[in-house]
Amino acid sequence: MLSSLRRFDESEIAKQRLKIIKFYEKYGEKATKEAFGVDRKLIYIWRKRLKKGEGKVSSLIPLSTAPKQVRQMEVHPRVINQIGFLREQHFRLGKEKIKPLLDDYCRKSNLPTIAEPTIGKVIKRNNLFSQRSGRVYHDPASGWAQNKAKRAKRLRVKYSPKHQDFGHIQSDTIQRITDGVREYFYSAIDARLKFTLTLNYKTLNSKNNQDFYWKFKSVYPGTIVDWQTDNGQENQGEFEKQLAKDRIPHFFTYPRCPRINRIIERYQRTFQEEFLDPHLHLIHDKILFNQKLAEYIVFYNTKRVHKTLNLKSPMDCLIDEGLMSKKTVSHTLT
Repeated sequence: MLSSLRRFDESEIAKQRLKIIKFYEKYGEKATKEAFGVDRKLIYIWRKRLKKGEGKVSSLIPLSTAPKQVRQMEVHPRVINQIGFLREQHFRLGKEKIKPLLDDYCRKSNLPTIAEPTIGKVIKRNNLFSQRSGRVYHDPASGWAQNKAKRAKRLRVKYSPKHQDFGHIQSDTIQRITDGVREYFYSAIDARLKFTLTLNYKTLNSKNNQDFYWKFKSVYPGTIVDWQTDNGQENQGEFEKQLAKDRIPHFFTYPRCPRINRIIERYQRTFQEEFLDPHLHLIHDKILFNQKLAEYIVFYNTKRVHKTLNLKSPMDCLIDEGLMSKKTVSHTLT
């Protein structure tokens, strides 16, 4: 697309040049210079190119201004050998750490010093890598770098989306340590409808997140359009494969940008203040705790009103939109 836009811009310049040539032929040099700031010499060059191109407008497209002969990096062979020696003796040293050692060698040998980026180029062009280092640094031809290039690019969300329809899900996980016991709460919410589900798990992994996704999908009263998460480990692996299998786009937020996931983040604060903190004393009694949790989720989805829904509950909003019958409300979470 960028290449196409550049060609478009160049063709516009060619059309403008043709317009200036015609203006010059009609009104003369003085008027052309006042109107376009172009003198007679440049117009003659354009006319010559137009004639050589048999009148085609494309012949007036600006030519490349890149030099035909570019400067080549010149490094003394002894400097290259010293870099190779340093890399062999201290194979984990990068260009930043080699720089002061190499400068000292160049001063003692009366050789010109080279810049840090040049050291990196010398390492790459001369393949000055050691197999003893385990992972190869500064090597774009390594298998690790090539595999990284082959990986599918993640779909990213730059700003917090403002959805006008249902089906856009945001999810996140919170951790709570009580009496030395670690607990995880997986949550997901419809960004527009505010329909939500929270479940308690013992561990944080993609398998549990996949299980949570299945359960959310089974109770969600609509169709999931896309799913938005942060970059946590639980949002990859089995969970990501399941979304791909169900053909649901998986959007990731940028690191250290929790505001992009503002809706699920705000829900988690509400969940902690309204349910988790008051019922924390029951967390070791899983049967009773999960029963209270289910009651709260039903209350949140069917009774609790939201300002963003004009003081309606998610289920009332669905009924008003004509997407659900009143009879189905009592069968939401069973």
